Amino acid sequence: MAITRDDVLNWIKSYAQAIEENCEMLTDLDREIGDADHGANMRRGFRAVLEKLPSVEDKDIGTILKNVGMTLLSKVGGAAGPLYSTMFTKAGMTIGAKMEMDLNDWAQALEAGTTGIAKLGKALPNDKTMLDALYPALNALSAAMGNGASVGEALQKSADAAHEGMLATIPLVARKGRASYLGERSAGHQDPGATSTYLLIKTAAETWTDC
Repeated sequence: MAITRDDVLNWIKSYAQAIEENCEMLTDLDREIGDADHGANMRRGFRAVLEKLPSVEDKDIGTILKNVGMTLLSKVGGAAGPLYSTMFTKAGMTIGAKMEMDLNDWAQALEAGTTGIAKLGKALPNDKTMLDALYPALNALSAAMGNGASVGEALQKSADAAHEGMLATIPLVARKGRASYLGERSAGHQDPGATSTYLLIKTAAETWTDC
């Protein structure tokens, strides 16, 4: 089954809603090891995305995702703006002018976004960043596809892995970003970027489960 342009639009809207609903939680997490602004920054960015979305709803998937990326770059402060912009922009470039995509297209887009974020942030696994949710999500997705899982099953396994990766950031000592300034004191706190990333993968699984 195909993931259509409308499915992608619904995912973006669903993620924006998830950011709204979890804004305070994301800010609380960031208060412990950052600048206490991740939730507010992401909410501002995705409110702007929703405002601009009608102007590209008739375009191809790649154009829509790249538009999201450009909007986030201009509206989201701190490190999250460039990082999430990279995710959506690289994904859009990978999918290109398609009006629908399959699971392999999504895996390639997710990989491109993850690679772009790693290069931009110069981060590695276990650095206590959003990559600690992205890499497990990508690996689980690839494994599920290799085992012949359905779209819904593969996406759910990806979301479950992202959730485990998010929780696994709690004992880690941050080696990148604002949290790294705390050194050992950053341990014991869940990474806010990994948390918002989990929500990204989770809403994709929920929105596309019947595709």
